[in-house]
Amino acid sequence: MSEQKTNELVRKIFEAYLENKNLRKTPERFAILEEIYSRNDHFDVETLYIHMKNQKYRVSRATVYNTLELLVSCDLVTKHQFGKNMAQFEKSYGYRQHDHVICIECSKVVEFCDPRIHQIQTMVGDLLKFDVKHHSLNLYGFCSDCSMARKVSENSTTKIQKN
Repeated sequence: MSEQKTNELVRKIFEAYLENKNLRKTPERFAILEEIYSRNDHFDVETLYIHMKNQKYRVSRATVYNTLELLVSCDLVTKHQFGKNMAQFEKSYGYRQHDHVICIECSKVVEFCDPRIHQIQTMVGDLLKFDVKHHSLNLYGFCSDCSMARKVSENSTTKIQKN
């Protein structure tokens, strides 16, 4: 599906959700939705807010927070809590199932997709008689940059201790 078609569809879904909940359909809410669906990364509220301010959008921090919560409620955005860090968000409509590897040093998030995980999910669901709808898998470790920095730091410490 093209990006334009996706944007039109998510806008209609959001409009219907707001109407159903008797909430106002403000230009700011739709600007936030559009901005999110133009991204291909994970983001936090502050990053989105600052980006929108830099793009000359007239949105408040509270509007960004509140709109994100509405978008999570209607399944257009997924909220993640990766470790101790603040919540991260990503668009979810039409987005393939994927999992995450998170660096515990710099908080870098890398997405990956492995069909074997879906097979395991199906097998476990069948075995335990569960109708599994979705899953969440987050793996934590050190990215290559942070691993390298740790090794350099350990080598320096070892040399100092020998002297």
